[in-house]
Amino acid sequence: MNPAPFRVALTGGIASGKSTVAGLFAKLGVPVIDTDVIAREVVEPGQPALAEVVAAFGTGALDASGRIDRPRMRECIFTDPDARRRLEAILHPAIRAEMARQSLAAKGTYQVLVIPLLAEGGRRDHVDRVLVVDAPEELQVQRLMARDGVIREQAEASLGAQATRTARLALADDVICNTGAADELRTAVAGLDLKYRQLADA
Repeated sequence: MNPAPFRVALTGGIASGKSTVAGLFAKLGVPVIDTDVIAREVVEPGQPALAEVVAAFGTGALDASGRIDRPRMRECIFTDPDARRRLEAILHPAIRAEMARQSLAAKGTYQVLVIPLLAEGGRRDHVDRVLVVDAPEELQVQRLMARDGVIREQAEASLGAQATRTARLALADDVICNTGAADELRTAVAGLDLKYRQLADA
């Protein structure tokens, strides 16, 4: 049996730059497994999780094409904590199972698992290391407003719905402070890549 791969969880708040950092690791040849991508895949038509969502929430959870109506579901779980918990109870096991499958199938000295809601989920027993991409909250708000075209109140509400910056940093083994300097970001990722290769070999 092959030994379990060395896994690094990459997490961070909304608009902190997780995707940018993940892309830099991928350019270095590191397998990157993104739970946001998996979350979309497990509710594609024909997938068991989609049938479970419809059973729990009715056909109103679907759009005209038979796929998850994401805006409607976002609004539903944002205003109803019980609905959010029911949806998470369906999706999280399916996401974890597919992440584990992809992880075992991937090659590489180590792997990066992009898990935006790691702090909210409270579990880190399936990874060897946690890397937090951090940014000042005001910068996150400005990025969200620019990226999504939302007003400040909406951006602040999105931040408020996530774990606090303090809670994320408490989980961290490593931190990248992403204030927007591209060269600094590349240098930080290159340094961590070397570190993780050494840890994986050890």
